[in-house]
Amino acid sequence: MINFKNIEIKYGDFTAIENLNLTIADGEFFTFLGPSGCGKTTTLRALVGFLNPTGGEILVDGKNILEVPVEKRGIGMVFQSYALFPTMTVYENLAFGLKVKKMSKSEIDQKVKNVAKVIEIKDSQLVRNVSELSGGQQQRVALARAIVLEPKILCLDEPLSNLDAKLRIGLRGELKKLQKNLGITTLYVTHDQEEALMLSDKIAVFNNGYVEQVGTPQEIYNRSGSEFVCDFIGDINKLGKGVIGEINRQANGRLDTAKHAYIRLELIHFAPGEGRVSLKGEIMDYDYNGLITKYRVRVGKEVLRVIQLNDAGASFQHGQQIQLYLNPKDIMQF
Repeated sequence: MINFKNIEIKYGDFTAIENLNLTIADGEFFTFLGPSGCGKTTTLRALVGFLNPTGGEILVDGKNILEVPVEKRGIGMVFQSYALFPTMTVYENLAFGLKVKKMSKSEIDQKVKNVAKVIEIKDSQLVRNVSELSGGQQQRVALARAIVLEPKILCLDEPLSNLDAKLRIGLRGELKKLQKNLGITTLYVTHDQEEALMLSDKIAVFNNGYVEQVGTPQEIYNRSGSEFVCDFIGDINKLGKGVIGEINRQANGRLDTAKHAYIRLELIHFAPGEGRVSLKGEIMDYDYNGLITKYRVRVGKEVLRVIQLNDAGASFQHGQQIQLYLNPKDIMQF
């Protein structure tokens, strides 16, 4: 178990992290999510030992590790840039840390070949220079190099961000499966909300050095703890006073007009249902995306975005008058 207790990290007069408290359970895939400069990578680097907090403790299994040298913390690290040795072969990259530990040649060979099998690195790739590999293959090597040392904790700093979209999506699934099979406690840094929702057991959403919310992907998405989290995670509509007024007229004033109101795109429907109110709208335009179509619908003086699965029935055209339906219970207010 990892505990960040009252962690503070300052650079001169600038406070990057203030009073951070987090608990990560053994075997958990825990993601630090947030925009650039929010403190997520800084927090990860403090755990690994690349920087020292100006206050607080980091406990691993009850022991404060802040005085423990980097190489003795039992933490594997995969960087955004992979940080591989380009003039070495894949085998030499994987064996490097084991040689530093002064293991025998036979033990090194066994461990390298075992991890290559787990990560699905072919024998023919082991003898190639890292510089000859594609980005996806280099990502596998970087992951294998961290895992071969059998760390208690694996830290991943935006490891997929340099890959193209299709490869990134494929490797997400492989990474999640691998982490569960190995049971390694994993801390993952990303600014990609979709990536965090897909991979994580728990997510901590960072904002300007603070953690806004910690929870499961479902909690973060459906029960956002703050307006920042609500707006940052996924795609969402902000409802204006005109729409809120009409909803309150039909739902007996259920919503607080003094608060900001949000609703997810998929929670606005084209068909009536239990507990739903109706809104008159006009199709302004739409984006076809294969699986779904995303419509922009004018409701009074406001514009709402609504999605429809493309197997859900008839599509709508520009200028068409329609009815939208939503349940006031699905609206989040802050």
